[in-house]
Amino acid sequence: MRTRSGPRVPGALALIAALTLGAAGCVPLEEEPVTPPSGSGNIDQMLSELTVAEAGSMRGYSRNRFPHWRKTGQNCDVRDTVLERDGKSIEHSGCNVVGGRWESVYDGRTFTDPSDVDIDHMVPLANAWRSGADEWDDSKRGDFANDLDRPQLFAVSASSNRAKGDQDPSQWKPSNRSYWCQYAGDWVAVKHHWQLTVTSAEQAELADMLEGCTWESKP
Repeated sequence: MRTRSGPRVPGALALIAALTLGAAGCVPLEEEPVTPPSGSGNIDQMLSELTVAEAGSMRGYSRNRFPHWRKTGQNCDVRDTVLERDGKSIEHSGCNVVGGRWESVYDGRTFTDPSDVDIDHMVPLANAWRSGADEWDDSKRGDFANDLDRPQLFAVSASSNRAKGDQDPSQWKPSNRSYWCQYAGDWVAVKHHWQLTVTSAEQAELADMLEGCTWESKP
């Protein structure tokens, strides 16, 4: 049973062994524990509790309806907070992160210039809009766009973030296949917390990605 406990530790993800393409598709061979998504509960159960519905309309959507990035703590804003959290050897100029080292979990690429790094929303803003966020007010949408408590914000390569766009896991997955278990678990955790819907194709793909995944148990 996959269980989730304790906070997510960015940069300390344990990778499962390489996946291979078999007769039934890509499946994990030998697995190592994967850091569970932040929060509590069982991922399989959370997936089963998500409401399945057709994707909603994009009518009225604008990124401005999801105000970001908010000012936060000693950093200038949430973007700087994620850059500092996900990077190593961080350098500052005032409250801005201006240097460091980042490894993009989506494709394994490494960067030292923060301008080459995007902050990705695990569940993209446009996807959230089609999944129920269109009914929220802008304040709640701002909470979603700046959510540091769920596995929602990640420093990744700009190219992978832009290739992903607003697609769900049935339409796009990271090229780093060893990250698929973590990716699917994080996606489910975010949608479950924010009570967003999934399409039938999205639900089926998430179930396939989670098949055989092993989460690291924490005391």
